[in-house]
Amino acid sequence: MSIIDAHSHWLPDEIISSAHFFSRAWGDIEAQVKKMDEAGIDKAVLSYPTSDAHLKLGSLSMVAHIYNNNVARILKRYPERFIGAAVLPVDNSQDMAGELKRAVEELGFKAVSLASSYNGTYLDDKRFLPVYKKAQQDKIPVFVHSQIVNPIGYEKVQDPLLTPVIEYVFDITMSIGKLLMSDILREYQGLNFIFANFGGALPFLQHRFDATYQMLRSMDFVKDLKGNPTEYLKNIYVDSGGDKVKSNLLLALELSGPKHLLWGSDWPAKKDISGSIQAVKDLNVSESDKGDILGKNIARLLGTLPFGDTP
Repeated sequence: MSIIDAHSHWLPDEIISSAHFFSRAWGDIEAQVKKMDEAGIDKAVLSYPTSDAHLKLGSLSMVAHIYNNNVARILKRYPERFIGAAVLPVDNSQDMAGELKRAVEELGFKAVSLASSYNGTYLDDKRFLPVYKKAQQDKIPVFVHSQIVNPIGYEKVQDPLLTPVIEYVFDITMSIGKLLMSDILREYQGLNFIFANFGGALPFLQHRFDATYQMLRSMDFVKDLKGNPTEYLKNIYVDSGGDKVKSNLLLALELSGPKHLLWGSDWPAKKDISGSIQAVKDLNVSESDKGDILGKNIARLLGTLPFGDTP
């Protein structure tokens, strides 16, 4: 059974030293390769965990340049082990499409890495539409990680535990909600969004989305989405983010199904990689479904396995 990690991180020294949170462990690629070997992981996606490094470095564009160039070196060093998800210069919308083109065609990246929001601007903003158009056209997956800088609610509550536990989770949840209400999930159904950590609180809100939408539509109090919210929410992909709790995995499966749930370690934030793999293996689903979750789904999204394959 091939295992591909859909959610892992690595950062270059220049970003680590410019950010206030990350230790040198986030830049130890040899330790990650060793851990992958121990856990039987074939490949891992490297995506940006978001940081405040742009405040010291001067811009998100500078972060994108530093990150993409450094990850490209890892892709050349370990071409069979890592898949790169490129950071885009979100603060310069005219350069985003150009950097995506450079990352894919020159640096060897196969995906995009976005944050759930940027200073309160969510992913439904029109600046992202050219990126979505190209990503849909070229079948480039878009990985979305929770924003850790000023996430939703941060202006009211700043707490070292409550911010990551609650505000990060609801920032990515709101990001998905904004994409739903802007019709992007309907109009770009060929675009593959992959949201970290089960898509925040989305699995827990799935039934509330439909019930509340139906109630408000009966009053003509909400726009016509041309379908229930979960019809579109089921089309996105979510990763497990190193979670080992069976009930959380089952809720995600209820919404996404085994074809849209990806296993991810969230390395190096979470260290028990083997434990999170075992949590998937312990699920009461078919061996084929377990294979999909642990690797085949992300392989299909990256174009290395056809969608109509058989186990």
